[in-house]
Amino acid sequence: MNENTKSGRRRGGGREARRRSRSQSGSAATAPYIQRKVPVYEVMDEEGLSIIEGNAETILEEIGIEFRDDADALALWKDAGAEIDGERVRFPRGMCRSIIQASAPSRFTQHARNPQRSVVIGGDNTVLVPAYGSPFIRNLDEGRRYASLEDFQNFVKLAYMSPALHHSGGTVCEPVDVPVNKRHLDMVYSHMRYSDKCFMGSVTAAERARDTVEMAKILFGDEFLDAETGSEKTVITSLINANSPMTFDDTMLGAAKVYAEANQATVISPFILAGAMSPVTIAGTCAQILAEALAGMAYVQLVRAGAPVVFGTFSSSISMQSGAPTFGTPEPSLLMYVMAALSRRLGVPFRSGGGLCASKIPDAQAAYESANTLQTAMLAGVNFMLHTAGWLEGGLAMGYEKFILDADQAGMIQRFLQGIDLSENGQAMSALREVGPGKHFLGCAHTQANFETAFYRSGIADNNSFEQWEADGALDAAQRANAIWKRMLNEYQPPPMDPATDEALLAYMEQRKSSMPDASY
Repeated sequence: MNENTKSGRRRGGGREARRRSRSQSGSAATAPYIQRKVPVYEVMDEEGLSIIEGNAETILEEIGIEFRDDADALALWKDAGAEIDGERVRFPRGMCRSIIQASAPSRFTQHARNPQRSVVIGGDNTVLVPAYGSPFIRNLDEGRRYASLEDFQNFVKLAYMSPALHHSGGTVCEPVDVPVNKRHLDMVYSHMRYSDKCFMGSVTAAERARDTVEMAKILFGDEFLDAETGSEKTVITSLINANSPMTFDDTMLGAAKVYAEANQATVISPFILAGAMSPVTIAGTCAQILAEALAGMAYVQLVRAGAPVVFGTFSSSISMQSGAPTFGTPEPSLLMYVMAALSRRLGVPFRSGGGLCASKIPDAQAAYESANTLQTAMLAGVNFMLHTAGWLEGGLAMGYEKFILDADQAGMIQRFLQGIDLSENGQAMSALREVGPGKHFLGCAHTQANFETAFYRSGIADNNSFEQWEADGALDAAQRANAIWKRMLNEYQPPPMDPATDEALLAYMEQRKSSMPDASY
């Protein structure tokens, strides 16, 4: 190879690198979900996983699961061959697993009103979702207070504007200024109007789930039905918690039934504070979670075979001194790895993880505890990562600054799971040839072509000199995040929506609200 050929390859490589780096940057910033290129991490071998599966089957067969206040659910189980004793259901070994594996999809698409925002849940994909369910909010300006509808809308807008969050979420905070029996309408409408990402539906009563489905039909119009199959597209994901230990109540069962009948997705998620709602050991808790999730997912398949389900877990330990929940500790991380492996063996998508912490403010405790859970979820292969951003105080508060800090971490997760670039540009042999021994790479063609996208750039971290940091106001991370969320809300522009669709949604809400008395339950 002559010198002209080498020189031409180097220059061509620089142009290709610029083109590739710009393409990768745009793709990373706008990707609707993560397609992971990094293998999952395993902590338990085949023998151990088989032991957990066997113990879960023993729980289902000998102890059983209660399905409370729902005669229809009990009738379904009786017809399927389960043993019914009052509200207690006992299952022949392997029954729940066989029902799930016969019809539940291993992955599914949740369609967004903007098709470019649709996500695929399951397989090697990861979808990052905001936190869920907090009655309080916190920010540096006001401290802690009850959340309002304006806060709810603010977090929907922030999630919409955060590239590394792929989903609008569900109850991002509880708008306590709206009556409980009506607020679900405002929450669902806020997701639909202020974002065009996928969203989660109401589960606090069966009729509220029906309202969510009816509003989705208005939002999607003719697109709600698949043109080829005539079946409903999956446009809603919902969170169905087991009332652990080993119980499903009529509220969750009613919502799950509504969504399953309409082919909408349910995340069947035991809610565990280990030591209080499950045994104090990892293996015992794993077996209980698996039993509860198997019963819940199988029930959904009995309602409608093929309805999408996600195997969910939420598990933390508790302080054995005070009884308070703890986060970011080793035991829940080990449990998450095991449950992710069991979900893969079952063949359904998996939900867990998030930026969980017990800290009341976005401080070092919040950062360490959140990072431990986020990184475990990333390496475990979580498909649907609820609580990715905003979680404070064990879930009691949604933090504005914490949301921004967590969203920055979500960007790092997305970058890490892209894996290592082994293209010609990624191998960087042109840079090594150009620079040679004893020089630096700052000015070489490859660096110049790639510097804009070479490394993840945090929007929060301050990497300046001490003098520059001091001159800029000596702000800590939370103070910088405070300025960012305010700027984002000031710059927010809503995604377009057909005015007729908006009018129809508002009319539906008005009609439904007018038929309801104000209620606090």
